[in-house]
Amino acid sequence: MSITQRLQVPEGLNVLVTGGAAGIGAAIAAGFLETGARVYVCDIDAQALAAFQARHPGCLGAAADVGREDAAAQAVHEAARALGGLDVLVNNAGIAGPAGGIETLSVPDWEQTIQTNLNSQFYFLRHAIPYLKQSSRNPLIVAMSSVAGRLGYPLRTPYAASKWAIIGLMKSLAAELGPEGVRINAVLPGPVAGPRMDRVIAARAQALGLDDATVRTQYLDRISLRRMVSAEDIAAMVLFLATPAAVNVTGQAISVDGHVEYL
Repeated sequence: MSITQRLQVPEGLNVLVTGGAAGIGAAIAAGFLETGARVYVCDIDAQALAAFQARHPGCLGAAADVGREDAAAQAVHEAARALGGLDVLVNNAGIAGPAGGIETLSVPDWEQTIQTNLNSQFYFLRHAIPYLKQSSRNPLIVAMSSVAGRLGYPLRTPYAASKWAIIGLMKSLAAELGPEGVRINAVLPGPVAGPRMDRVIAARAQALGLDDATVRTQYLDRISLRRMVSAEDIAAMVLFLATPAAVNVTGQAISVDGHVEYL
């Protein structure tokens, strides 16, 4: 197999993407569909999911609250049944969580962030790994973390805690699943241009008592390339990990962030 062939995603992969109706998840799901993959998307936003499926009629999916173990189990088993197995799990679903000093945060806000960002990944892993072990097609798990999973993030401690924990989960599972041929890597996006980042900037500006434009400039000044990344940048890395070129890439925390120097 030539180098260029190794860089191509094999056709017909069975892919499950959580939180796949919008943003990074939608870019990942659309990217896999372009390669000829069979894709199942779950998302808590039924309206966004319907809109995504209208744009991509070949995509399967269902509304699901990823923070509920029973919903995660149902999504995994339904995806495996509908697709005919699983080759790739992209644990993408997550929320920004609250912004503010640790003493100002509410317990429900903390718990919701951990439930959605971290516990959901455990739920999907628990039910998807048996299917992935049965795959003979270079099975892959992608755990969506964040640049906040390698740097401290003042005023966003629930989010940062969940994203650091995902790295530990990934590293441990790489060792656990490697002997059975299942790979797992974490992708760490930097600030991603779009509506979600706009909301994050607005929340941080409010917490700091600054205007949005000032906080946006602060974010850019902390990135070596002085620009935000796109959802498609993240999707491209995920698709690379599904190619034969990445067959020996596992246990890695891969930043796609323009080199964020600090948060």
